[in-house]
Amino acid sequence: QVQLVESGGGLVQPGGSLRLSCAASGRIFSINHVDWYRQAPGKQRELVAGILTSGNTYYADSVKGRFTVSRDNAKNTVYLQMNSLKPEDTAVYYCNAGVSETRNLVNNYWGQGTQVTVSS
Repeated sequence: QVQLVESGGGLVQPGGSLRLSCAASGRIFSINHVDWYRQAPGKQRELVAGILTSGNTYYADSVKGRFTVSRDNAKNTVYLQMNSLKPEDTAVYYCNAGVSETRNLVNNYWGQGTQVTVSS
């Protein structure tokens, strides 16, 4: 099977930066879209950013100009560079990926999440 693991979260001051990683391992034929979601206590999960197989990226209005998604296909890893962090960015961040384990088997996978806390 396939496993997604997020890493890179932590505590950072407002205005600081973090880079999150989402690494896929296991039986991987190909990786399609990869999305980043976040969820804060008492709030609904929201889509933050994502990247398609074409390399096209998309961002929530709240993070445009501050966050950047990139991918390293050789490493089966997607990154979320977060700059100019604000307290409202505090949340658990999850990656979600569409992964083809074989030509005829495609599944949607979630990572376990990584905590990002922005506070002075």
